[in-house]
Amino acid sequence: MALTDQIKKEFIDICGETNVITDPALYGPYTDDFTDHYESKPMAVLRPKNTEEVSRLIKICANHKIPVIPQGGNTNLTGSASTSQPDSQVLLSLSRMKNLISVDTKGDSMVVEAGMVLADVHKCAEENGRYFPLSFAAEGNATIGGCLACNAGGVAVLRYGTTRELVLGIEVVLPDGRIWNGLKSLRKDNTGYDFKDLFIGSEGTLGVITKVVLKLYPIPQEKETAWISVESPAKAVDLLNRVKASAGSLLTAFELISEKPISRVKKNLPDIEVPEITPSPWKVLLELSLSEKREESALESILEQAFEAEEIMDAAIANSLKDSEVFWHVRESIPLADRTEGGSIHSDISLPIAVIPEFLEVSLNKLREAYPWIQDSIFGHLGDGNLHYNFVSPEDPTLTYKFEQELRDILYSCVMDYNGSISAEHGIGMLKKDHNDSFKSEVELDLMKKIKNAIDPLGIMNPGKLV
Repeated sequence: MALTDQIKKEFIDICGETNVITDPALYGPYTDDFTDHYESKPMAVLRPKNTEEVSRLIKICANHKIPVIPQGGNTNLTGSASTSQPDSQVLLSLSRMKNLISVDTKGDSMVVEAGMVLADVHKCAEENGRYFPLSFAAEGNATIGGCLACNAGGVAVLRYGTTRELVLGIEVVLPDGRIWNGLKSLRKDNTGYDFKDLFIGSEGTLGVITKVVLKLYPIPQEKETAWISVESPAKAVDLLNRVKASAGSLLTAFELISEKPISRVKKNLPDIEVPEITPSPWKVLLELSLSEKREESALESILEQAFEAEEIMDAAIANSLKDSEVFWHVRESIPLADRTEGGSIHSDISLPIAVIPEFLEVSLNKLREAYPWIQDSIFGHLGDGNLHYNFVSPEDPTLTYKFEQELRDILYSCVMDYNGSISAEHGIGMLKKDHNDSFKSEVELDLMKKIKNAIDPLGIMNPGKLV
């Protein structure tokens, strides 16, 4: 359906002329795709300022059967925030809805609008003497609503859980425009179906999340960070088990990083300081968070024991917050270094931790046998079984794009052979929809479709994604 003058006027009457964008020259921030996979062509970009305006806009879209693509910071990596059909769908940007509603320091919770950028969520929590642990490289642009939509993970899942586990309540505008107020801050509420969890991870296919009640935590008083050389993923798993046994809940992050992406950081981003320790094919970046400062390092003795057990080859422990930031900066710069190298495509997968060493060997052998030119870039959250399994092809950047489907077929088939998941934290979107349909059981797909049809019978919420 085309955007008629009458419908445009109805949109403008709700959120103002400057917040109904129909000039493609002004679409950039809303249609530029980080992965360069999708060319988003909306009929309009709508920018409401509050839940009531979202509700009224959705009612108009429902009346005219206009598909709606909810969007936060437009940092999604699977096409969830892009249009699936040109010139027939509206992008609903929540970028103006970024207010702090309230903070409860006694109950350790905070209510924010869904358009608040994650970095600002951190700031609001810290200004009130609290800590919100969700963290990843795109936190300066990603919104909290987008984090809920794809159930983002990040580096601290090992201790605090995914986004789903950091949310107490939500407010949602349904596909018919009704508002469901689920903004409870209760830690226990056993009164029936948990609708909150239904919308988290649904990628905007069931409604628009407009407000969120977040869990808060005490601010860690001390962090101990180490950059470690290990011989293999198997040794890294041994180290992980040792640290979990010794440090327990103090362990916040445990990252496994192949030497190959680190070498690309050195090559393509020479201003980034990479810690100099014994060369090894794999590195581990781990962090402990302590509630109080200690005179002696909690990490040093653990690493000494690991060295004696030949689990690690060498290690550098951060002597300051600056050192810790240097370690993390290397990790967070890998995607940019890969893109600079050429032909970068990404995938985030999840596996049982115990099988990861064998899985890596088997999958890499299969991929290299089929495509000898492929260069891998493997890193990620070993502590929770989530790996970013990426590829580059610098000599001919077109190769990875040309054979992307085949590369994913091999990788995802291996993932399913080891009872894993093809999406750990990025969602399904358009990128993985066909693969998801192939790997999900008939029962799962049937239940997903029935839920979708029950809540969104017109099919206007983010069509072409997930379901």
